[in-house]
Amino acid sequence: MDLVSPQNNPNDYPSRIVSSSTIATMATNNNNIISSSSNSSATATPNSSSTTMTPPPSTTPSRYENQKRRDWNTFCQYLRNHRPPLSLSMCSGVHVLEFLRYLDQFGKTKVHNQTCPFYGLPNPPAPCPCPLRQAWGSLDALIGRLRAAYEEHGGRSEGNPFGARAVRIYLREVRDFQAKARGVSYEKKRKRPKLKVPVPSSPQQQSSAPAPPTLADATAATSTI
Repeated sequence: MDLVSPQNNPNDYPSRIVSSSTIATMATNNNNIISSSSNSSATATPNSSSTTMTPPPSTTPSRYENQKRRDWNTFCQYLRNHRPPLSLSMCSGVHVLEFLRYLDQFGKTKVHNQTCPFYGLPNPPAPCPCPLRQAWGSLDALIGRLRAAYEEHGGRSEGNPFGARAVRIYLREVRDFQAKARGVSYEKKRKRPKLKVPVPSSPQQQSSAPAPPTLADATAATSTI
């Protein structure tokens, strides 16, 4: 076994004697360093929070977009429940007309028949057995939303079944019939053009305008001739 001599043992080196006053001074310096570091970290915290990027507010879909999504889901559900089931690529204007007639059973607008005594009255005095239908305005807005949703889901504009000629004719017929049956008008009111009121001229413009010829000027011109 090797022996370690006192000269080679690192634990046997003489250490410096430190007095109690030196120890107190060192403790005070350590406390000052710790307090200064805590103050610097506290002052750095507002800067770090001020530089933090706030996330952008989430954009919520509009009321129109929500209604368009619900209408599209309803139409796709109608195609799945169709017998036989229909795919979107096989859908045509005929199927759109079937869908509009299917929605009439959920309508809330009273449409009087021609044999009804209240036909053409906007405010009937008593109830009648005439059926409830979808209002023309609701159907027209529905077709507009479905037409936009069809193209958003990859459909071609030239093959859009919601823009078919048969659908436009059907909507026009529904509008005319409901206008007569309910005694209401769906014609858009044209805005009357505003009449331009002449602005009175300022006193300076009146003074700069040439004065009308007087009787003396006319007499002088006649004598000259």
